[in-house]
Order: sequence, then C-alpha cells, then structure tokens
Amino acid sequence: MDVATGALMVERPKILLLEDDPGVRRSLQLLLQAQGLDVRAYASGVSLLADETTAGAICLVADYRLEDLDGIAVLSRLRAKHWDGPAILITAFPTEALRRRALVAGFAVVMEKPLRPRALTETLSRMVSRTKGEA
Repeated sequence: MDVATGALMVERPKILLLEDDPGVRRSLQLLLQAQGLDVRAYASGVSLLADETTAGAICLVADYRLEDLDGIAVLSRLRAKHWDGPAILITAFPTEALRRRALVAGFAVVMEKPLRPRALTETLSRMVSRTKGEA
C-alpha cells in the first residue's frame, strides 16, 4: 500500500524494450505503458545487458539492427544469464533467413516494421498472460 495515497500498489509486468531510434523507442514505450506495463527502454544492447534489473522482466521486445549488438545477440546473452522469458524481434529488414535465425535463437515472434500497434499489444498481452500463468 502506498502510504501517501492509501492506494494499493499493483506490480506491473516488466518489459524490456531495445530500440536504437529515439522516436520509435519513446512511442513504443508510451504505447506499452498505456497497456499497464512497466517498460524499461534501452538504446543499445550493451546498456540493456549492463542493467542488473533485467532479471525480473517477463518479456523482451528487441530491434534487430542496432549500433552495437543485434537483437539476436542480445537475447543469446540474456539466455546465457538464465533469463528465460519470451521475446519479440522487430525489424525493418525481414527475410526468411532472419526469421529462421530468430526462431532458432529463441524469439517467439518476428514482427515487421513499421509495427502495427494493435498487433504488438495483442501479442504482448498473450505472452504476459502465459508468463503470469506459469508463475
């Protein structure tokens, strides 16, 4: 309970968002926060991997092409740290080879940019529901 307001504090599911374009990152962050998610947004794979609070996240949404590491490399490193949540790869450059690589690496879904907001939020909602059900 929040002492100042007397309101019950409800823990929101934490999502990791990895997107190097500041405008896209901010718009996705706002969209997902409006869905009741606690969104931790990162501009680079290195900054996401350096954050010690990522372990509590229930889902990753990662851009493929980044300045430092690609989204697939980031998920691989998270898996090496024993993070086992579901992941969505977003890309403006989808190919069948990339889809196969992403699925083999552990991504549940590959979504093409420009993203359709409803498709993203519905996919995340299903993933969050499944993850909560397993807890």
